[in-house]
Amino acid sequence: MTTPDTQAATPVVEMRGITITFPGVKALDGVDLRLFPGEVHSLMGENGAGKSTLIKALTGVYQIDGGTMTVDGVEHRFSGPDEAQNAGISTVYQEVNLCANLSVAENVMLGHEPRTGPFISWRKMRRQAAENLARLHVDIDPASRLSAHSIAVQQLCAIARATVRDAKVLILDEPTSSLQKAEVDELFQVIRELRDAGVAILFVSHFLDQVYEISDRLTILRNGRLVGEHLAAELPRRDLIGLMIGREGAALDAIERGAQQAFAGEREGVTPTIEAVGLGRHGRIEPFDLAVQPGEIVGLAGLLGSGRTEAVRLLCGADRPEEGTLRLGGEDIRISDPLVGLRNGIAFSSEDRKREGIIGDLTVRENIALAVQTVRGVWRPVPRKELDELVDRYITALDIRPANPNQLVKNLSGGNQQKVLLARWLATAPKLLILDEPTRGIDIGAKTDIQKLVAELAADGMSVVFISSEFEEVLRVSHRIDVLRDRRIVESLTNGPDVDQDTILEAIATKEVA
Repeated sequence: MTTPDTQAATPVVEMRGITITFPGVKALDGVDLRLFPGEVHSLMGENGAGKSTLIKALTGVYQIDGGTMTVDGVEHRFSGPDEAQNAGISTVYQEVNLCANLSVAENVMLGHEPRTGPFISWRKMRRQAAENLARLHVDIDPASRLSAHSIAVQQLCAIARATVRDAKVLILDEPTSSLQKAEVDELFQVIRELRDAGVAILFVSHFLDQVYEISDRLTILRNGRLVGEHLAAELPRRDLIGLMIGREGAALDAIERGAQQAFAGEREGVTPTIEAVGLGRHGRIEPFDLAVQPGEIVGLAGLLGSGRTEAVRLLCGADRPEEGTLRLGGEDIRISDPLVGLRNGIAFSSEDRKREGIIGDLTVRENIALAVQTVRGVWRPVPRKELDELVDRYITALDIRPANPNQLVKNLSGGNQQKVLLARWLATAPKLLILDEPTRGIDIGAKTDIQKLVAELAADGMSVVFISSEFEEVLRVSHRIDVLRDRRIVESLTNGPDVDQDTILEAIATKEVA
């Protein structure tokens, strides 16, 4: 990892005292940012901290109200992204903004097509696109349709387009959000090569492991203000979290201590809230046993495709088991669909909150009310006063921002959308709450709030099944961890000081399946 001496190196971009004001809101208040050539610089902060606004100020999408911005020592005020790109600043956004119906070459060379007179030279365009892709180790037919390729390849095509002009600065906004581990590794190899070639990389991600793996330097924002600039190697992760959310790491430590101390294994004579015995579905999940007691958080850990989601879908009725027995409160039960599960006190929050969770064109109030009204049935509407009290209670309890029940959910941040979804299920007062990736793609502040809420719900007696791709998170909140591999539960671990990420990885890699 290369980190230039800032006393000797000259930043390729330097933003000083950047201020942007929207009606009634100061989005940025005197923010500084320096980007050095040959360095990966991560921009950190919660949703709403000002990261996107600062990027848009740098790329000319927003005009700044105060402050200065220099590129290679020359002061600029870009009127739009084209001017920023002409100055060597290119951006690749989280949602790949390419034309999937066009060819790879057309996407890579869009706006820079080689011409012979007024006509595009298609052969030369395909050759130049292939050359640009080869720099990123992408070997695909430039004449093929972009939609025929994976999201990871499309992301690399977007980077290739951003570097058609010799970029001095490459901004990557959540580039790994849709990628698997192997694809992230490939992307990071490309980022390192661009860095070593002297490009300044501005990296934005919610994944702290990735931030520390790839970053040389960090700039932290909170509530539109600069908190500080730090070398990644000199800033411990807990300190970074504290700077981002304005709270010490003690909040996370308290959650972790609770998971390791409050529920030390099974309690004799206590009837599990739910118990699966030999439950399975051919081709989806091998028969498994799972019991969750009142007040217990059971984490499911495993790699992508290990069967975590498939297992919990059998518990809540989203899928029907083909074998085995399910018991609720000690009594055998058949749950034919999620509504039956909900009416029996089982709430399932899907990992895909956009397609299977929130309804963006409905308000916060309407989204929270959905499950309660569904349980009651169409002929028994929830009285308006009761609904208002319910909605206000959970907006306050989950700190949903803005605290406006009439706000359309699609206009909320990802973290607040997830809180609305949690409020919907909690409003039904479930006995068992199943959370599948409840903190994916949300900022560290909202993530901490949700982890704390899960711990509090368990302390009040609720049973929880918690799925996360982040082993650190599973370890933090869970009393027991069931490890899955190849659609089987291969190990059950009682959480404690001697259980860590390596313990889970070892179970995934080496544990024999009976």
